[in-house]
Amino acid sequence: MEYDTIIGFETHVELKTKTKLFCDCLVDSEAPPNTQICPVCTGQPGALPVLNKRAVEYTIKAGLALHCTINRHARFARKNYFYPDSPKGYQISQYERPFCENGFLEIIDDHDQPYAVGIKRIHLEEDAGKLVHSTASFEESEYSLVDYNRSSVPLLEIVTDHERNPLRSINEAKAYLEKLRQILIYTGISDCVIERGQFRCDVNISIRAKGSSEFGNRSEIKNMASFRFIMDALEHEAKRQQGVLRSGKSLPQETRLFDEEKRITLPMRSKEDAPDYRYFPDPDLVELEIDQAFVEKIQETLPELPDQKVDRITEYYGIPKKDVLVLTKDKAVSDFFESCAEYCGDRKRLCNWIIKDLFKLLKEASVSTIDCPIRPKDFSTLINMLAKGEITDQIGRTVLEIMFETRQQPEAIIEQQGLRPIQNTESLETVLNGVIEENPDIAVHIREGKTKPIDFLIGQVMRKTSGKANPKRVRELIQKKLK
Repeated sequence: MEYDTIIGFETHVELKTKTKLFCDCLVDSEAPPNTQICPVCTGQPGALPVLNKRAVEYTIKAGLALHCTINRHARFARKNYFYPDSPKGYQISQYERPFCENGFLEIIDDHDQPYAVGIKRIHLEEDAGKLVHSTASFEESEYSLVDYNRSSVPLLEIVTDHERNPLRSINEAKAYLEKLRQILIYTGISDCVIERGQFRCDVNISIRAKGSSEFGNRSEIKNMASFRFIMDALEHEAKRQQGVLRSGKSLPQETRLFDEEKRITLPMRSKEDAPDYRYFPDPDLVELEIDQAFVEKIQETLPELPDQKVDRITEYYGIPKKDVLVLTKDKAVSDFFESCAEYCGDRKRLCNWIIKDLFKLLKEASVSTIDCPIRPKDFSTLINMLAKGEITDQIGRTVLEIMFETRQQPEAIIEQQGLRPIQNTESLETVLNGVIEENPDIAVHIREGKTKPIDFLIGQVMRKTSGKANPKRVRELIQKKLK
């Protein structure tokens, strides 16, 4: 029997607010343990929460970016469960009245077609604290300590809709997560740094007989914060569930964990449903009434989103869309490109040098585009020199490497390193004559009308001149000399 896969995500996103959701404690992931806490975020008796207005604005901003309906009436609820890093014994979240509902996020599906993934709801809640185990392995840990600095940091939970346009493959799941993270970074509401837990997921997956409209029991894989591990977990879990059904057994609804070393999922507990959490309206927080003017003001602050930026850059700068998609994948890269484009005439060449050469240097140095040591104006100057033929590509790459290391301007590097190209035709002819004398057979082939050996001679001239010869000029001299 063939099976269809249904994938859903509950994505938790840490909002970029200065303070926590219900108190004035600072959000600081680098602070020493338990130094950013107070009676409110540690759940002391009699302490009352006060809602962070900026967190509400960011939630609505996310909803607008993801085409959601913004609910004019919203309510906070208590989600009751015990866990050591939850000081209250419950989590303040939202249940029947979230801020945002019924949105979508458009991706390119497995058939290379636009596909609007359904988003069921976006609600605002507080984060839990953090357990620090005595060893890296939880099973071998002798004790665990609790750090409450993260307790009550504002979180968005973005829930996909498994009934309305669900994710249907691992590739679509990856495309959704990448696009979601990209949009949230563009809006400025979160940095979404995965390594800091600012973007993490609970992954839901179920399978059903191909063509069936009935949904199977799902497995939820908790607290995943690596795209690679999420894909590995989905691949393993889909195969495991198919194996269970093919053996004639039934699949329970359960929560599982992913073993990163063995690349398998393991049972954790039976999967909870909403009634298990005993939701009820939080008596310490009043219901919210959101007026239209408040929403419209947030709408006005919504920046240019990735798809809009792709269309604009493609049309305005005349760059192939496939290259623009690479430039806009990271907002910092697209910002760097546009800063350079102000000073640069050849935007296509600029795009190619960012994607091929600058990316290589950044990757080798493990440096982000935001921290790139090369100023946009200096990078543009280098590209302009290349476009005018003032330096060769080989010299350009040498200069770029030195710029990356020293932050110097390209003109200064060229003068200091003696990298000016050879402009004198007699000097080029002298080098070329020597190369032809060393390779008489190649010269014969060229005279016979073969063109490929010309590239060999050009390469030899470039080597002997340390890249200072203009390849185009050398080609002209070879064709003239050996026609």
